[in-house]
Amino acid sequence: MDMAIFNSFILGTIALLVLIILLLPLIYLLGHVLRAGKLTGLGRFISRMADLIDNLNDWVGTRIAWLALLMVLVQALVVLQRYIFGINFIWMQESVTYMHGLLFMLAAGYTLLHGGHVRVDIFYRDAPDKTKALIDFIGSYIFIFPVMILILILSFPYVRLSWMVKEGSLETSGIQGIYLLKAVILVFAALLLLQGLSLAVRTALILTGRQKSDIEAEGSAQVF
Repeated sequence: MDMAIFNSFILGTIALLVLIILLLPLIYLLGHVLRAGKLTGLGRFISRMADLIDNLNDWVGTRIAWLALLMVLVQALVVLQRYIFGINFIWMQESVTYMHGLLFMLAAGYTLLHGGHVRVDIFYRDAPDKTKALIDFIGSYIFIFPVMILILILSFPYVRLSWMVKEGSLETSGIQGIYLLKAVILVFAALLLLQGLSLAVRTALILTGRQKSDIEAEGSAQVF
């Protein structure tokens, strides 16, 4: 088989799997409405999947947060070196940019998990829980999923080219790892996409009148 055809097949398979996984909360919600059933088996599955996603982003966020402190310390050291001792290290200056990028990109999923993103609040704050859930559910499918998928598709060739040439700093004494920093774009989109999926799962459970504890309590005897 031609390598290009094989690569296209692999990418197509991965894209199909991702699409199916992203549609699971919608399938659960529609199935619950159309069948007037509880779909407990699927509910347990997507609930546990959401737990794994939440734990992943929580783990990443709590650890990457330390970069904020390190970034402040390094920036303060750069200022002291330049204006008091008259010395300057390019790699140290660039490291602040690297840490800034890592902090905001990798913590995006954590921020969504804890509701920290900026929200244009017209009526959301005082709305009933199911109305909030419906807004978040629709928002996941209209905004989060399409935008993150678009970022992944458009940034992949950009990141791939950077890795091919092992792109580094224009300064000889700078950090020769720009290709590593650019790869974080893909990680950012993937983490935020996953957290959007978790949000869709949580809101679907709320909209169907189910909670994580309710689904788990019914046991594994029931089927889809």
